[in-house]
Amino acid sequence: MRAPGIGPVRFARLIEHFGSAAAAFAASRAELDTLELPNPALNYLAAPDWRPVEQDLAWLAQSGNHHLLSFDDPRYPLLLRHIAYPPPLLFVSGDPDCLRAPQLAIVGSRNPTPLGRETAHLFAAHLAGAGMVVTSGLAFGIDAAAHQGALSSGGLTIAVMGTGLDRVYPAKHRELAHAIVERGALVSELPAGTVVTAENFPRRNRLISGLALGVLVVEAAIRSGSLITARLANEQGREVFAIPGSIHNPMAKGCHALIRQGAKLVETAADILEELGSLAAAGSAVSAPTAVAPSAVDALDNDYRQLLAAIGSESAGIDDLVDRCGLTVEAVSSMLLIMELEGYVAAVPGGLYCRIKL
Repeated sequence: MRAPGIGPVRFARLIEHFGSAAAAFAASRAELDTLELPNPALNYLAAPDWRPVEQDLAWLAQSGNHHLLSFDDPRYPLLLRHIAYPPPLLFVSGDPDCLRAPQLAIVGSRNPTPLGRETAHLFAAHLAGAGMVVTSGLAFGIDAAAHQGALSSGGLTIAVMGTGLDRVYPAKHRELAHAIVERGALVSELPAGTVVTAENFPRRNRLISGLALGVLVVEAAIRSGSLITARLANEQGREVFAIPGSIHNPMAKGCHALIRQGAKLVETAADILEELGSLAAAGSAVSAPTAVAPSAVDALDNDYRQLLAAIGSESAGIDDLVDRCGLTVEAVSSMLLIMELEGYVAAVPGGLYCRIKL
């Protein structure tokens, strides 16, 4: 976001309160004060600087491969709508349609063993060859091997960046980034001109897991960004997979810890395809939310029908639905994801969900 003091969390609060960005800009200072915004945000809303917006539009006009997806754009990825505070805007270089395809994130050490690198490459090649998009972060090591494996099989791959898309980090992956643009997409929530800063990479990790049906950790130390991505995947209701290794390999300790915590141990790519098969099929069948017939609603089990009824005729947030249904946050989030994939509900700005009208 270009607005000082306004990130995804405050943006969602503003949209939930005012209904639109235009209404937030038109609000009085007194009304904005009720939201307890920091002074930089208040000052910006009172006198916005449109020059950075013009820079974003200039980047967009540079190439037919450059795209800017707002939250209400039909190309905005469905799964990403379901994370806590999804990015209001996504900058995309490449094919934005692949963001809505079934994805598996593959992450791991920046300094893997040769076997770990080969394993990531082979898993990615198999999964991409089977029709899944492989998502990672363009970092050295496992990330790069995953992207290269997907490309080697003629599949699609997505790199989620921790910088603006006008730069490639690490710079040695410039050629790989160009190849990904041709067979997938580079994605960032950060505008062109955003430089490398340490805090942007953990923030980037929530998008890697949020775009995907599941996350596969190939090799990881006990303290690593890959375990942060796995934790975020758990919080987002995604599947977490881990490949075991030798007890003497320090790069296997993170995977073993994940398995002890409930991650699914996998030995082959087929294990992942078997686990994600039904979700991947549902995701690939959806290009945009569509209305469902009343008989399809009748086919839902009791919990799903109860949740659908709780949404009612107006939009509702997850916390409201938890209170109305007596289900856990995790259960409601997972059920909403399935119902959106199958066309029963649609996500709307502000972290809300509405029933799709017939």
